[in-house]
Amino acid sequence: MIMEGTSLYLPIVILLMQCSPSAPVTVSTSRHRVEVQEFSDAVLSCTFRTEKDQNPRIEWKKKGKDVSFVYYEGNFRGPFEGRAKIEGATVTLRRVTQDDAGEYRCEISAPQDSVSLGETNVTLKVLVPPHTPSCDIPSSAVTGSVVQLRCRDQQSIPPATYLWFKDSKPMSPPRHANATYLIDAHTGLLEFRSVAKEDSGRYSCQASNNVGPAKMCEGKQLTIEDINITAIVAGVGVVVFLVAACSCGGLLLHRNGFFSPGHRGRSFWISQCHGAAHISSQTLHRTEDTSNVSYITPPQEPQDFKHTQSFML
Repeated sequence: MIMEGTSLYLPIVILLMQCSPSAPVTVSTSRHRVEVQEFSDAVLSCTFRTEKDQNPRIEWKKKGKDVSFVYYEGNFRGPFEGRAKIEGATVTLRRVTQDDAGEYRCEISAPQDSVSLGETNVTLKVLVPPHTPSCDIPSSAVTGSVVQLRCRDQQSIPPATYLWFKDSKPMSPPRHANATYLIDAHTGLLEFRSVAKEDSGRYSCQASNNVGPAKMCEGKQLTIEDINITAIVAGVGVVVFLVAACSCGGLLLHRNGFFSPGHRGRSFWISQCHGAAHISSQTLHRTEDTSNVSYITPPQEPQDFKHTQSFML
């Protein structure tokens, strides 16, 4: 009885198997994201299965501003010619560079299948080890000023992180809000909010990104010097006093007729004020040399003093 029941159902099972559709073309990859170091080989995986078509068309394209062919009509195209191979639908690119990074698409065309086109995408990222960073380190500064040291490696992928050294010893990021300096490991900025004499030293910076060995820029000496406030105030006071003396004295002499036409006292007074201004300028220059403070010196040209005189008159 069991055999007779089975024989009744067997034709139905065979009919259903014949009528059930086969799977259309399908395309997949074992790795949608591939990361390799620069100048190494990159394998872009692509596997497919067709319904009926035994000889499907395989194409690889690279996306960008414009879609370009990588593999077409059985040959590699453009920059990939002679430096790539294909096995099945999987492509191997040799000695990849940054120009090869991007998104690739594997397309399988099977005209005889019910679904004639299948595709999958693979993103290639080319990693670049650190390069020697460029370091901007001032040679000197004055106490109490804001000083910034910068370190940058623009070629590493992924972007490098930075570590600063003072006198060959690593500088730890500050852990409290009252720290005298700040370090940004991602931008490479080392900033002193108010430098002091003890901040003098030889500074260098190291870039790293875990792709290759870290690289360090050449160290440079930063010297912090004190500001001589007393000398600056004294020098400015001398200048103010001499300018005031010339102005007031000139006004009094003018009222007494000392600057009347033909009187030789006018040219004498201007020459004396010019000499005093020259002396005060030299005083300020000496103050600058000892304190390292930049400032604007008073005018020394005769026409500048003529303008002052005409204002008083």
